[in-house]
Amino acid sequence: MNKEWSQLNKTMQAQIRKKDTYKTGIDTLFDLRGQLMQTLTSFNDKLSREEFNAIPFINADGYHCKTIAYSIWHIFRIEDIVAHILISEDEQVFSAGNYQERINSPITTTGNELVKQQVADFSKQLDLQELYSYISEVGESTEKIVRGLSYEEMKKKISDERKEYLKSLNVVSTDENAIWLIDYWCNKDIRGLIQMPFSRHWIMHIEACLRIENKIHL
Repeated sequence: MNKEWSQLNKTMQAQIRKKDTYKTGIDTLFDLRGQLMQTLTSFNDKLSREEFNAIPFINADGYHCKTIAYSIWHIFRIEDIVAHILISEDEQVFSAGNYQERINSPITTTGNELVKQQVADFSKQLDLQELYSYISEVGESTEKIVRGLSYEEMKKKISDERKEYLKSLNVVSTDENAIWLIDYWCNKDIRGLIQMPFSRHWIMHIEACLRIENKIHL
């Protein structure tokens, strides 16, 4: 793991646990996310369309067995769902911005159900310009939501009603590779969601993207 990203993540987790350092911790979170977003933006500046679709580790175990295009979709679909459906309880950026049509995606889900060649085929269909518009909008909306949360709200749990509503939207596939996400998210408090989908999840998938990039540029 990138040492700077790892240290920022570790510092943020410690800071948001204490009331007197909570606000500083939120600043640390968005410092980390800013660095990670710069890496994502750099892909758009230097990779060809074919490289976004490349899947050099197709048979591997781990986050690097995907494509860079898929990984970007996956990070931000999860964040959009968690931020808007589970935390702020409002409309997803995906729906409000008509992004399924704009991105030309055949799915509305997180993509966890896709494997191997399905991931590559999915990646080829995406409009990258619109995908980058989507991730920018999701990132900004998440920051607004998180900065509006008080320290006391960090301990808030996801209600059973909200969990059932999430299921009804079909934004998480019922495939065994995906359905576990609902329990995983809904068993966390708000602090736990910030520590995974909004930070560590980014790191894991972006580091996998860097591994893909290194492989295709060998």
